Amino acid sequence: MKKSFVALLVALALIVLVSPGIVGRLAEKSMDENLGWAAAEAQEAVVSSQGFDRGWFSSEGQHRVEIRDGELRDLLLAYSRADVPEQLPALIIDTRLDHGLIPVTSMSREKGSLLPGLGSAVSTVSFEAGGEVVPLPGKIYSTVGLTGALQSNYVLEPGSFTHEGATAQWGGVDVNLSASPSSGTVAFDGSIASFTVDSMADNVRIEDIRFSGKQKPSGFGFRVGPVQGSIGSISIDAPVDRWGDGAARKPLTVLGPMSIDASSSIDGDRVTASTRLEFENAPLPELGDGAIAFDVRIVEADGRAAGHIKRGLESFAQNAKPDAFVRELEAGARDLVAAGLELHIDEARVSLPQGLIELELHIAVEETGSDGFTWPEALLATEATAYFGIGEGLVQLAMAANPEVGGIIGMGYLRKNGDVYEMRAAFRKGLLTVNGAPVPVPLNGLQ
Repeated sequence: MKKSFVALLVALALIVLVSPGIVGRLAEKSMDENLGWAAAEAQEAVVSSQGFDRGWFSSEGQHRVEIRDGELRDLLLAYSRADVPEQLPALIIDTRLDHGLIPVTSMSREKGSLLPGLGSAVSTVSFEAGGEVVPLPGKIYSTVGLTGALQSNYVLEPGSFTHEGATAQWGGVDVNLSASPSSGTVAFDGSIASFTVDSMADNVRIEDIRFSGKQKPSGFGFRVGPVQGSIGSISIDAPVDRWGDGAARKPLTVLGPMSIDASSSIDGDRVTASTRLEFENAPLPELGDGAIAFDVRIVEADGRAAGHIKRGLESFAQNAKPDAFVRELEAGARDLVAAGLELHIDEARVSLPQGLIELELHIAVEETGSDGFTWPEALLATEATAYFGIGEGLVQLAMAANPEVGGIIGMGYLRKNGDVYEMRAAFRKGLLTVNGAPVPVPLNGLQ
């Protein structure tokens, strides 16, 4: 028994004292792989190591992340006023890595851990542009698992920042991220208590931001998995001098709460996706504040065609060539429809003081194949049903603004049912009916 106990103590000593030097090299490599994988996923960033001072129990390193393309680069350049391309904006990440199967030295700092792994790290980030380096608030606490999987926690205490007469204030920020370069899976969740931008023009405050998700590669150039997000409220105030009455501030608009819940999955080469959006106190011009609910599903769509459309949208955002974009989008849409799919708008509802607007739509397209594809052929392979309802008060407003709305009612496209005007439509084998009456569809005019 005593020999076994002594052997156990020796083994623990070896783990604590010898493993850090061995594991340190593995941890350094794993950190580089994670950063390189993240840059490859973003496609707009280039990561380079600026040095790594390796010790036995802990090491320090620096990585430079250059933002070469995309909206983030444009935003950072606008903020820094740096020249392009001589002064590419970059993020400088300084990291202390406590390594060892049991990272004992991490216990000397905040959020240290004795959990087994390749290492435990804390990072700070700075922004570099135009030759100026500005430290960014907050710290990133990370652990590298035995398999190289990364778990990070970004923590930002409440604070503020002033730039050119505008002040940004934020409440507590807590964001968690776990990533596995081997599988490509990324999971995240986080919360921001509040975020305020105060300038001479407006004061915008966003409260209770929450988000979460888990995404994995689909093999078609996009990720699949669940994503959720919500915002408690958005308020927009105006400065005192807008009224000149000495009041501190006057609320102009309060939006929210709002939420989005989306999910997607891959089965073979088919993708199924759904999104539900809810928005309270949405300002609608000349109608007042409304409540919006939108629930849509795409079922069994072709993954390759969906990826084609996504690449076309990204190309247009980067190059802004309308003609090429239209050709790419049409080609992707043809392939998507030719492969067959279902589209369901289970709910589209706008609640207004004057009444309710509702829409429900279900479309199913049989697979026809892309060889010799024509839109008339696709329509003949389509079955659809739709319901549209609008409150009487809204119809009266529409008729007052445009008398032609009365003609739509007179033709029977909208029928009154209580205090709601309704339309029920169906489409099958090229025949469209609206409220039971057939409506001609000019299939010959389509190509």
